[in-house]
Amino acid sequence: MADRVTVIGWDGSPLTAAARAALGAATLVAGAAHHLALPEVPPQAERVRLGSVALAARRIAAHRGTAVVFADGDPGFFGVVRTLRAPEYGLEVEVVPAVSSVAAAFARAGMPWDDAQVVVAHRRTLRRAVNVCRAHTKVAVLTSPGAGPAELGLLLDGVHRTFVICEELGTEREQVSVVTSDKAADHSWRDPNVVIVIGGSAGPGAAAEGGGWIAGRDPGTGPRGWVQPDESYGGGLGEGETELLRAAQLARLGPRVGDLVWDIGCGSGAFAVEAARAGAAVIAVDRDPRACARTEAAARGTGVLLQVVQGTAPHVLENLPEPDVVRVGGGGAAVVSAVADRRPQRIVTHAATRDAAELVGRDLTEHGYRVECALLQSVALDTRAWTETERSVAFLLSGVLPDRAP
Repeated sequence: MADRVTVIGWDGSPLTAAARAALGAATLVAGAAHHLALPEVPPQAERVRLGSVALAARRIAAHRGTAVVFADGDPGFFGVVRTLRAPEYGLEVEVVPAVSSVAAAFARAGMPWDDAQVVVAHRRTLRRAVNVCRAHTKVAVLTSPGAGPAELGLLLDGVHRTFVICEELGTEREQVSVVTSDKAADHSWRDPNVVIVIGGSAGPGAAAEGGGWIAGRDPGTGPRGWVQPDESYGGGLGEGETELLRAAQLARLGPRVGDLVWDIGCGSGAFAVEAARAGAAVIAVDRDPRACARTEAAARGTGVLLQVVQGTAPHVLENLPEPDVVRVGGGGAAVVSAVADRRPQRIVTHAATRDAAELVGRDLTEHGYRVECALLQSVALDTRAWTETERSVAFLLSGVLPDRAP
């Protein structure tokens, strides 16, 4: 095992005295090509080109001597420190940090970033990173080859965002460009790069003047509760939009950051807004232009970002990006069947009669979903006289795809 492992963050600035001292004693140095070319690297030290961090960690663990590992930016922030400290390698590391690439990118843009979401985009996480960009007004994306600005722009089709693209930060080839998301695919971008994605308007979730108290989106703003009273949406909600039914649907779907939610038959927009408040990206669909307008107004009033698509399901669904969870508020068994063909993790819908519920439930079962059905009955009482004011009854159906369930 290496006698000592020092991880040095590099941001293009001159190395600190601590970093130079660690390098001077190093018998093995691992890093990217531009790190290994630094004049401070001892000529007699073994040099390891850093590709797979796991492979490098095994090499370091087997090395007898003193090792130094270079990493761009802050190595403790989505960096190599986590891998090197994994129990299977048994390495104790010292860290000499540098300015993170995210901090450097926002500094170049002249923007604060305590209210930003930060995500990593690899090929396997790109879709979830894009969903965060759909749902939040300020996102920093740490990209990778095959999951860069062009791919982000293509997957944000239909959603307008502004990209601040920072290439090769801290080097002589550093460049900062500002483009709209629909133009990002028209260019070739150099790695490594960081993309700041800006869009929408700050609503109630924005940090207060003078700064907030928690990094990223403040979860403590806005009214409490998964769902809001029906009157918060101007009244006139459909039979499938009652407050308690929405709460049950949200509980079954469990939308979260990184998810894409489809709300088909969005009506007033109440469910779509409440799913967006949970941090998920939302596409709200309705054939009625008045429902689309109400949903957009509800989103503005609540300060959440969502996309509204006017069209008739199931045909309008064909060109939408893949969902994680779906609420079917209208369209019946045919729409539920079309949604199940897209294989989201969870589907929730409701029915007015047992026969209609059985028809939908059988179809979901045939698609491989594990189906649950419950009869929900709610009675509203006037607590001044304890008399009944309203009664609603609905069958709540939910389907979970076992091979995709988390």
